[in-house]
Amino acid sequence: MDPITAAALAALAGGLGGEAGRQAWQGLTALVRRPFGRAATEEAEGGGAPRVSSGELEVSALEEDPADPVRAQALATALGVRAALDGEFRGLLDEWWQRARAGSAGGDVHNSFSGSSQNGQVLQGRDFSGLTFNMTRTTPSPPSPSSPSPSSDPAETETETERR
Repeated sequence: MDPITAAALAALAGGLGGEAGRQAWQGLTALVRRPFGRAATEEAEGGGAPRVSSGELEVSALEEDPADPVRAQALATALGVRAALDGEFRGLLDEWWQRARAGSAGGDVHNSFSGSSQNGQVLQGRDFSGLTFNMTRTTPSPPSPSSPSPSSDPAETETETERR
């Protein structure tokens, strides 16, 4: 099984990846809430070994603060330990991870600009939301044919307007 990185978990918890990322995160939380497999439970209780986290507390903590790398690492560790102790969980976690990685890989962005120079800001990326652009025009626009031409004499402007 490929290791699940803390950075990937933090990104999913923070909503990266849009709808696919949200669904992947929901899949992980549902998986973590599943009870431990029978063999892992018997081994932990019968052998006197310390109890192992299911990962639920770590998921909740990371949801509260997705930018905290310590919380992300705690979840990655909890998932790794649980997968080592519970073969069924390991298989399901591996399937989840493969689907999550495949879902995030399907949206390559290719931008190209050609022709004359671009006048203004250019934004490149994928899945933008909640953006606001406050832009001011840097060059005056040419007068439209229906608008009167600017004149320094107000009487001349009135005469131009009356003629039309």
